[in-house]
Amino acid sequence: MNSEKSKRPLRDKSYTFAIKIVKLCQSLRSTEKEFILSRQILRSGTAIGALIRESEFAASKADFINKLTVSLKEANETEYWLMLLFDTEYLSVDDFEILKQDCRELIAMLVSSIKTSKK
Repeated sequence: MNSEKSKRPLRDKSYTFAIKIVKLCQSLRSTEKEFILSRQILRSGTAIGALIRESEFAASKADFINKLTVSLKEANETEYWLMLLFDTEYLSVDDFEILKQDCRELIAMLVSSIKTSKK
């Protein structure tokens, strides 16, 4: 699996990020009793990787680019929810910084992949 991971950094990073988002939501629901925002970030944060996986079996180059573009939109939305959770004091500085950095790395990787695919 390690050799497979090095071949698919975007897929692996998005999956790892989704796991962190699921754990964040579990914590928000059990500790903070916060259900609305946690549902929003769970949806957008896990959709990133799901769309990347969908893109692997795209019907065409245009479909591939579209899947990655929608994934990019979900990543941008996830960053919004992270900022909102932080600014409303549901997230600690450390948790926010880690998740924000992961999300921004995914955004950068998606932008790069989309630009490369359009060439």
